[in-house]
Amino acid sequence: MIREWRDGILLYRFASLQEAAGVRHAILTRIGGVSRGAYATLNLGHTVGDDLAAVEENHRRALGIFGLLPQRVVSPYQVHGARVGLVGRAHLGTVQPATDALVTGEAGVPLLMRFGDCAPVLLFDPVRQTIGMAHAGWRGIVAGSVVATVRTMGQRLGCAPADIWAGIGPTIGPCCYEVSAEVADAVEAACPAGAPVVHRLDGHLYVDLPAAVRAQLRACGVERIEEAGLCTACRVDEFFSHRAENGRTGRFGVLLELLA
Repeated sequence: MIREWRDGILLYRFASLQEAAGVRHAILTRIGGVSRGAYATLNLGHTVGDDLAAVEENHRRALGIFGLLPQRVVSPYQVHGARVGLVGRAHLGTVQPATDALVTGEAGVPLLMRFGDCAPVLLFDPVRQTIGMAHAGWRGIVAGSVVATVRTMGQRLGCAPADIWAGIGPTIGPCCYEVSAEVADAVEAACPAGAPVVHRLDGHLYVDLPAAVRAQLRACGVERIEEAGLCTACRVDEFFSHRAENGRTGRFGVLLELLA
């Protein structure tokens, strides 16, 4: 991952995607905004209890470093499901209801999603010039949000899975994601048989979200996969973590856009 500062805001980029033509992206952190307390400082979550004026200022600052306005992006209202929104310029400034993934084949349609432990999954097809982004926690893995996003890119935008590059962003790691037996069983059932997505240690069960995303991507035919390798729960100095911060925390943003 490429780590950089821009106008006081810390962000990360995937090396492979940074070098790709016709697309830009940024994985924002929690650093560079005006929120205080549990939401310090670059919280982009409107529904977590933060002061809304601070959240709006954070959006203005975060998007401003890319020359974007908050009313010129598309976002989903994430519900841990598998609904995929196919969006275009007509959707700029909207929040897509009950949606956990967005895809577009139109340039100038920035996709902005928010995370606080779940895996951001970025997708780019350089052949068809299309992008997608999915929100994948354990519920998303079970619901099939990653699979549905790849399928939508194929069925609606003509993408071949073999052409798609995927990036798995910062997410809670297997070191920190202890779950119940019911959750572990559901995640294993949603992934290809034998995929190492659940680890057992001293009688405790831990889900490996990056491994689950990777297994589902490969089952869809996506082979070019890059991982951030950053655990949000271990790195609360740079990322918000719902698990590590006991639910009282913000959300960091991820931006993905096709360029004209």
